[in-house]
Amino acid sequence: MVTYLYWLTVVLLVLLALGFIGAKLEAWKAAITVAASIAVLGWGAYVFHFQQIFVKRYGGVMTIRVPEGQRHIHATWKDDNLWVENYDPKTNTCHFTEYSKGNVLQGKVTIKDCDPLLAP
Repeated sequence: MVTYLYWLTVVLLVLLALGFIGAKLEAWKAAITVAASIAVLGWGAYVFHFQQIFVKRYGGVMTIRVPEGQRHIHATWKDDNLWVENYDPKTNTCHFTEYSKGNVLQGKVTIKDCDPLLAP
């Protein structure tokens, strides 16, 4: 829910910039520049800072796809970064993949000869 509120706020700010600067002051070039800046800054702040914070702390929305041919095992949070464990039955390996803010630093740990689907 908080993700939708964030984007609604960004869109309203863009529309206010266009309405006030463009229509009221009749400075459309400046209005478009300010509106584009607000949109780019809103997107950047979301991708590089807010997305995982919203999901972890406030019930935001985030979608991650399991790579083709792998099976999802587990997901956990370490600080504000999401770690996802998937199993690849073809290579018999487990992959721990980190989803960090903005995917700038993505860690990956591979465990060979991992077969979590068979009980000892």
